[in-house]
Amino acid sequence: MTVENLIRREILGITPYVPGKPIEEVQRELGLTEVIKLASNENPIGPSPRAIQAATAALAETHLYPDGNCYLLKAALAAELGVKPEEIIVGNGCDEVIKLVAEAFFRPGDEVIVADPTFGEYAYATQLMGARLVKVKGEGLGHDLAKMAAAVTPRTKAIFLCNPNNPTGTMNTRAEMEAFIARIPPEVLIIIDQAYYEYVADPDYPNGIEFKGDGRVLTLRTFSKIYGLAGFRVGYGVGDAELIAFLNRVREPFNVNRIGQAAAVAALADREHVARSLEVNRRGMAQIVRGLTALGLAYTPSVTNFILFATPYPAVRVFAEMMKKGVIVRPANIFGLPQHIRVTIGTEEQNERFLDVLAAVLAGLKESS
Repeated sequence: MTVENLIRREILGITPYVPGKPIEEVQRELGLTEVIKLASNENPIGPSPRAIQAATAALAETHLYPDGNCYLLKAALAAELGVKPEEIIVGNGCDEVIKLVAEAFFRPGDEVIVADPTFGEYAYATQLMGARLVKVKGEGLGHDLAKMAAAVTPRTKAIFLCNPNNPTGTMNTRAEMEAFIARIPPEVLIIIDQAYYEYVADPDYPNGIEFKGDGRVLTLRTFSKIYGLAGFRVGYGVGDAELIAFLNRVREPFNVNRIGQAAAVAALADREHVARSLEVNRRGMAQIVRGLTALGLAYTPSVTNFILFATPYPAVRVFAEMMKKGVIVRPANIFGLPQHIRVTIGTEEQNERFLDVLAAVLAGLKESS
C-alpha cells in the first residue's frame, strides 16, 4: 500500500501555499548582494524599538512554556479594543485562526463563500475540512457583496470577507457591510479579515468589531503588518464569547510563542511607531502611484500598504526579470490575475529602485517582443 492510499481525499485538491521569495533565497540563487523584498506586505521600517526590547528580554525565559491563554496580550487588546478578554482568541498569525474556524465548524458538504480574487488561506482551510468553496467574482476586483449574498444556499456555513481585500487593496464601506450582514441568515458565520485595518484612513471604512453583537461575526486582526512583527506570527480574532470558546476547543495549548506575545504587547502600546509607519506608507503610496502613472500602467486604487497594477506582459515574466535585478514583487497569477503584479509600499529609496527596475524590465521586454 502506498502513502497516497492512506491520505484523506479532501486534501488532494489543496495546493501548498507559495510565500513570497525570501531575500536570502534570491541572493543564493542569483548571486546578488543587494536585494529588496516588496512581495509580502511587510512593514519596511521594521518593528517598534519597544517590541525589540521586550522580545530581547523574553529570550531569557525561552526554557519556559508560554502562557497558553495569552493573558497579558489579551488584557492589552481588550483595553485597546473595548472588548472582554474572553471575546479574543490569539493565534499563530491570522492563518491559524482561519484554520481554527474551519476545524471547529466546517464539515463535508458545507459551502463557504469567498470573493474572487481574495486571500488564498480561506480556500485552504475550506478544502482541508472537505467543505466546498464558492467563489464569487464581481464586476471589479473587490467584493461584490450583493452577489455574495445571493450565493447563499441552505448549505452555506460561512462567508469570508477580506476588508480591505488582498490582493486588490479595495474596501467595502460600513453601510455596505451593514446591509450585507442584514441579508445573511443567522446560522451562517461571517469572518471579517481586517489584517490591514490600521492602514485605512477612509471615514466610511467599518470597524468589524462593531458587528460582534451579532453573535456569528468574527473579526481578524494581526501584528504582522503595521506592527512589523511578521516573523513572530501573532494574529487574533474578536467575536462573541461563545464563538471564541468553540474555537478554543480546537486550539493547540501553546500556539503563540512567549517572545511573540511580549513583542506584541509592547508594539500595541507604541503609537508613535504606528504613526510613523502610516506616514511612510502614505508618502510611499503617492510615490508609487506617480511612478505607475508615468509608466502608463493601470492600477487599482488601494487603501492598504500594497498596490495591484496591470502589465502588458505575463506577470511571471516581469517578476522573474525584476528578481534578476534584485527586486522581489508578487506576481498575481496565484490569485487568478495573470497580467497583474502586487507590490508592497517600501521606503522612499526602495520605491525609487522598484520603479527604476520596473521601467527597465518593461523596456527590455518591449524590445524583445
